[in-house]
Amino acid sequence: MANRAVQEIIEQQVLTVAKAVEDKLDEEIATLDRVDDDDLEVLRDRRLQQMKKMAEKRSRWISLGHGEYTEIPSEKDFFSAVKASDRVVCHFYRENWPCKVVDKHLSILAKQHIETRFMKINAEKSPFLAEKLKIVVLPTLALIKNAKVDDYVVGFDELGGKDDFSTEELEERLARAQVIFFEGESSLKSGAKTRSVRQSSKADSSDSE
Repeated sequence: MANRAVQEIIEQQVLTVAKAVEDKLDEEIATLDRVDDDDLEVLRDRRLQQMKKMAEKRSRWISLGHGEYTEIPSEKDFFSAVKASDRVVCHFYRENWPCKVVDKHLSILAKQHIETRFMKINAEKSPFLAEKLKIVVLPTLALIKNAKVDDYVVGFDELGGKDDFSTEELEERLARAQVIFFEGESSLKSGAKTRSVRQSSKADSSDSE
C-alpha cells in the first residue's frame, strides 16, 4: 500500500516537472515566434526599401537610354552621355564586319545589363574624339566609369583573336573592368546554347540600329 502511494507521488512529480518543462518550452517558442515576426518585419521593410530604390534607379537608367544599344550622333552627345551615366560602354566603329560582330553582342548585353549605358559612335565621323582617346584600331570599346575612360577592349585580341567569340566572353571581359555588374555566372539565360554572331544567319549580320 505504501509502495502504491510512493508510486503515485513519483508519477505526480514527474507530471509536474514535465508540465513545467513544457510550459518553459512553450514560452521560449512563443518568444522565438515573436522575434522571428519582428525580424521578418524588419527584413520585409528593408526589402521593400531596396526594391523601391532599385525601381527608382531602373526608371532613371531607362530615361538615360540604358537597356538599349544606341548610336551617338555627335561628339557633343558623347560627352553629355558619359557625364549622365556612371558606367558606359562605347563602341568606336566604322562600317565593317568586325564592328558588326561587336554590334550584335552589345545589343544583347545592353538588355541584360541595364545598369550600364551601351552606345556606339562612328570613329571616322568623330576625329577629335578618336584622337583625344587615342582610338586607332576599330572596333575599340571604351569602358567609361564616372565620366573617365578606365579601360579599352581593342579589336578581338582579348577575346580569342577571332570573330567567333561568344557574348559571354565579352560579358566576362566587361565584368573584369567592373563596368557591368556580374555575379560570377553569365547573366544570359542558363542552359541556352551559346551562338556566336558568325554562326547567325546572313540576315542577322546587319547593323543593330
